[in-house]
Amino acid sequence: MKIAVPLTENSLAMHFGHCDRFAVMIVDDNGTVISRENLIPPPHEPGVLPAWLHSLGVTHIIAGGMGSRAQSLFAENNISVVVGAPLKPPEVLASMCATGQLEGGDNICDH
Repeated sequence: MKIAVPLTENSLAMHFGHCDRFAVMIVDDNGTVISRENLIPPPHEPGVLPAWLHSLGVTHIIAGGMGSRAQSLFAENNISVVVGAPLKPPEVLASMCATGQLEGGDNICDH
C-alpha cells in the first residue's frame, strides 16, 4: 500500500486541503512502514490533490476531515479514503490502515 497522510506542522491536518505537506508512505501488509517521504503538495484547487496523489501511486489517504466532493474525486482516482482519523503520528495511522485497524470517525469537514 502507498498511504498519504496530510500534515500541518508535522501532525495530522484536520482538513487535508489545508495541509503544508503530505507524508507518503509505503506500508507492507503487516503494517511495517517501508519508506516515508514528506512532499509539498501543489496549490490546493478542486481536483488537483487527488490527481497529484494518484500520479504518485497513492492507494489510500487518511484525513481528519474532507468534503464530499473531494472524497468523490479521490474515489474517481482509485484512492480509498478514511476520514475522521484520530490524532496520531503518520506512521501509526498508516500501520493501522494497512492492518485493518483504522476506523474512521466524525468528519470535521462539512463542505
